[in-house]
Amino acid sequence: MITEKINAILFGATGMVGEGVLHECLKHPDIESVLVINRRSCGVNHEKLREIIHTEFLDFSTIENELAGQNACYFCMGVSSIGKKEEEYTRLTYDLTMHVANTLVKLNPEMTFCYISGAGTDSTEKGRSMWARVKGKTENDLMKLQFKVCYMFRPGYIQPTKGLKNTYKFYKVVAPIYPLIKFLFSKSVCSLQEIGQSMINVTLYGSDKQILECKDIVQQSKARIRQ
Repeated sequence: MITEKINAILFGATGMVGEGVLHECLKHPDIESVLVINRRSCGVNHEKLREIIHTEFLDFSTIENELAGQNACYFCMGVSSIGKKEEEYTRLTYDLTMHVANTLVKLNPEMTFCYISGAGTDSTEKGRSMWARVKGKTENDLMKLQFKVCYMFRPGYIQPTKGLKNTYKFYKVVAPIYPLIKFLFSKSVCSLQEIGQSMINVTLYGSDKQILECKDIVQQSKARIRQ
């Protein structure tokens, strides 16, 4: 267990997953501060939160000094592959993520880096699914970087946190039958709360797995309780 508090950088706070992770961070006693990097404001005010509006995610030269001195990154940005060719999806997924990670590892080599990937990601990078190959390459290359440690999170169905504003319509519709979904597909579902808590816990306590599937996310979210 680490003794220092967590000072985290969070990317993607205007999306459903990022908003949920931010929500968990702001109420967690071991989170000292959260620096949010967004293209537009997340609309959240909190004493732990500082936000930088930055539109060019392939160039952080103007804000590099602001990114130094952090010990965790929760990278929750992502786009759908629907309607996108592989070149465009690679640029928005692999290129952008790796640029962020390469910038941060230079500034904060002792950082814990957590990346939201997805269930079905292809670690071989050779499968038929385009998005799964790209995500697989992103995961593989992130884990080659000289961070303290990198963790890949692969959620499937995500139960949203009630009351948050960026929940996708699909999840709002399906949310009432979550208990049934969890009963039928227990290894493929987790909640947004569990994702956030799991990210915090791997930062505090570590994990014996670098790639966390849904069942691992759920288990890791309870790590603090077991201490």
